[in-house]
Amino acid sequence: MNTKKIEVVIPPREPHYVGDGFRVHNFIPSAYHLDMKRMDPFIMMDYNSKFHFPATDTPRGVGVHPHRGFETVTIAYNGKVAHHDSAGGGGVIGEGDVQWMTAASGVLHKEYHEKEFAKKGGDFQMVQLWVNLPAKDKMSTPKYQGITNAEITKYNLHNDGGVVEIIAGEYKNERGAASTFTPLNMLNARMKKGGKADFSFPASYNTGLLVIEGSITVNGEEQVPTDHFVLFENEGEDFTIEALEDAVVLVLGGEPINEPIAAQGPFVMNTREELMQAINDFNMGKFGYLED
Repeated sequence: MNTKKIEVVIPPREPHYVGDGFRVHNFIPSAYHLDMKRMDPFIMMDYNSKFHFPATDTPRGVGVHPHRGFETVTIAYNGKVAHHDSAGGGGVIGEGDVQWMTAASGVLHKEYHEKEFAKKGGDFQMVQLWVNLPAKDKMSTPKYQGITNAEITKYNLHNDGGVVEIIAGEYKNERGAASTFTPLNMLNARMKKGGKADFSFPASYNTGLLVIEGSITVNGEEQVPTDHFVLFENEGEDFTIEALEDAVVLVLGGEPINEPIAAQGPFVMNTREELMQAINDFNMGKFGYLED
């Protein structure tokens, strides 16, 4: 086996709030050298670990704000979130669903706890990823993919060990539901205790996994508990995970875009000049209009 070895296991940092509805741990970027380049095309990961929000008549969330130059991907594990953007995209996702917004040339959007979920309160647990776009696509037309769990391709593991959900990319010759601009794999392994799953990504892919629930063993050696992120070395292709208890694991692998990254706040471009243009375009109202 051409094994892909672990470079580091990263524990969660102290959480902070994004808006008033997302209590997140930053894994990309992180205190470790896991910056935007190291996991490219995955240039940011905010993880809202499981947290109970009390009932409220005023949905919590993040008000209208801009993005340009990349995609935001929100994966729901518990709770419900509503999305609206100035390009007309929007919808509500619940457990197992995914929102994939391509900001590209620029949109305004907002994210709030869904109204009925907010009124009842409950456990909230989500991941939001920023997926970079290559220079040739950064100014393409914005779009939105709302993917329900029923639409996600599923691969049943051997011996009733669980299922791998293929959000994007490929697993065991099965294709994922989301369309992407560059080659990447985004998978949820939902495993029963004792279940095993093997993966094979090119050595050049930047690869990592986040343990959402339970605990696992990687390559039969390293035990990884809940809410920890595993970064793999860029050598070897194959790795395995085994569930020490019922577990949910987000598995990521992507071909690096390998272009300059110029980032400031909600804009990710290739040059400083493009960043200044993004800020000017936003200030001039070129990202459209969205009511908060």
